[in-house]
Amino acid sequence: MKALYILFGTLSLILGIIGVFLPLLPTTPFLLLTAALYVRSSPRLYHWLLHQKYLGNYIRNFRENKAIPLRAKIISISLIWITILNCIFFIAPYWWLKILLLLIAIGTSYHILSFKTLK
Repeated sequence: MKALYILFGTLSLILGIIGVFLPLLPTTPFLLLTAALYVRSSPRLYHWLLHQKYLGNYIRNFRENKAIPLRAKIISISLIWITILNCIFFIAPYWWLKILLLLIAIGTSYHILSFKTLK
């Protein structure tokens, strides 16, 4: 079972890292999942994850404060809307797809804004 936890934790970590750069893929939930899987499988990997310079901050801030830094909120929401609007106006050929993309942008923005802001 430990090997599966490590495997899925590593996959979740990779998705979380990709999410830093890809606006529609959330970073924090994948990193929280990685932490949960690593704590059940390998204390060494869990310790390594929490003490990473950038990734560890995501996990610690969210676990301790249930909050997202203002800079991260601004960047996330800006990238989401830039990407979605680009798709709506230049890529999506069908009206139902445009509406779906708009609803995704609204939903993810609401989700991000529903968390407290870390100062």
